[in-house]
Amino acid sequence: MRSFIFVLTLCFLLIAPLAAENDQPKPPVGIVEKLGNMLPLDTEFYDEDGHLVSLKSIITKPTVFTFVYYKCPGICSPLLTEVTKVVSKMDLEPGVDYQLVTISFDHEEKPDLAKEKQENYIAEVERPMPAGSWRFFTGDSSAIASLTDAAGFYFARDGRDWIHAGVLIIASPQGKVTRYLFGIKHLPFDVKMAVMEASEGKTGPTIAKVLSFCFTYDPEGKRYAFDVVRVSGVVIVAFVAVFAIVFLRRKRK
Repeated sequence: MRSFIFVLTLCFLLIAPLAAENDQPKPPVGIVEKLGNMLPLDTEFYDEDGHLVSLKSIITKPTVFTFVYYKCPGICSPLLTEVTKVVSKMDLEPGVDYQLVTISFDHEEKPDLAKEKQENYIAEVERPMPAGSWRFFTGDSSAIASLTDAAGFYFARDGRDWIHAGVLIIASPQGKVTRYLFGIKHLPFDVKMAVMEASEGKTGPTIAKVLSFCFTYDPEGKRYAFDVVRVSGVVIVAFVAVFAIVFLRRKRK
């Protein structure tokens, strides 16, 4: 136990600069973690049936947000397919313990396309999905910009397509951003923990980044293993940097 705490502490020290991400300038494309930030719940979007509704009327439970565009030829489809797998395996009830909200950041896409995608992906989920447990929305550019900026999700037009990242953004029932799960592959346990933390309004600390930096997941053993090579490399670089600073100071004296 002591050795694990020591390793974890070392990892925190190695990647401490990541904790200041909220102060980073807005990038043209990418994710800026805005943990604790409140989403603009008064913002209105069009639901699958073309009704204009506010986020306030939708967000009533811990919510897993996915920002995509429905005609995406890249990572959007794999991301949403992965969501169907996670929902199928996770031992929390959609529509009861949490809900899912998918929003297109392409303002040219319309509700009929959102409806089509909703039907397709819900059909892939291997468990009952109560009405309203996974909603699909479209909106105008102003509403989209307001929400994505508050969530720290940034994207850019590239011809007829968009450049963007893949991420799950989890928010509390009050609309507070509590956790980011990066990439398009996710373990049901990680999503479950993020949802449970969101239900209590807890924001996910840098520990998630510490674990992803210092540990690698072993799919065969179904456990995290300490990445000796990666951490050792960083320790060596840090040691060399400290040695160089000390040597230069002594030389000046």
